Amino acid sequence: MSDSQLYVKGDNKITKPALYTGLVILLAILPLFVKSPYYLNVCILTFTYIVAAVSLRVILISGQTSLAHAAFMGIGAYTSAVLAKELGWTPWICIPLGALVTTGIGILVAFIFSRVRALLFGMLTIFFGMGIIYVIQVFSKWTGGYAGIMGITPLFGISKVPYYYFFLGITVVSLLALYRFEFCRIGKTLKTLDQSYLVASSVGIDEVKTRVLAVGVGSFFVGLIGAAYAHYTLVLSPTSFGVLQSIYLVMYVLIGGLGSFAGPIIGTAVLVIIPEAFRGLKGYSPFIFAGLLLIINFLMPQGLVGLPQLIRSRLEHRKGKGGTHAP
Repeated sequence: MSDSQLYVKGDNKITKPALYTGLVILLAILPLFVKSPYYLNVCILTFTYIVAAVSLRVILISGQTSLAHAAFMGIGAYTSAVLAKELGWTPWICIPLGALVTTGIGILVAFIFSRVRALLFGMLTIFFGMGIIYVIQVFSKWTGGYAGIMGITPLFGISKVPYYYFFLGITVVSLLALYRFEFCRIGKTLKTLDQSYLVASSVGIDEVKTRVLAVGVGSFFVGLIGAAYAHYTLVLSPTSFGVLQSIYLVMYVLIGGLGSFAGPIIGTAVLVIIPEAFRGLKGYSPFIFAGLLLIINFLMPQGLVGLPQLIRSRLEHRKGKGGTHAP
């Protein structure tokens, strides 16, 4: 390895943490300059779906495609909301309980579906997600049925600033935990399963336990952010956690870039903020997302996260062409 390569690697180890720390500091001081409740609400929604998308990626990198991740978010949200409203418990207890209940259900579902893979697993999770919506409608005495549940206990007062910092804190802690999980030995095992479950099994990796663990971890964080979301919006509707919302989460990951941890973060930020910025186009979001997915599939296989590298390589290619001279 050359000295220049060593220098680049060492430099990356310094610049990446510095960049992320600077970004967190920038987000922390943002409410000092952005006073509009609307823009703070957009930021809170972005934080919410970033955690949901990155937690989904934990499942996707194991080779399984879950199309019920929004339903798991709904489980956390409804569990926390019902406990707070019906039993009068404080949201500070209900939110962790919502995450734990979601984790338990996620592990159970993953164990039941542990013998199916890829497309079949995705299809089964669609039916599971539809089943969750049906259960919410059946137990309308507590959940409000199709009309939804209202009057949920709030975490803070009217101001959105405390909610902004609360969701920013959950996002930072969740991303740190998920990053550490992905790049530990278990996370590397998940990627091995994605490459070839047969090879992974041949070297002693327990496919069932590993994939169940991946679903459990993903379910915990999406249940946590879902429970927090319930005490922010104060109103829940089953339509907010349907199959379409799960497909959106998958698109956030794919458009951002499945191959990188930062991919879902970038994809979610772009696809949540842009429709809000151009509200007149919000009704066309499904078509815009589908068009973006096609463009990225053909032109940017690494997703939006690979765009800087793609631009850099194109510029270097043009520079190389310009520097060549005919003899």
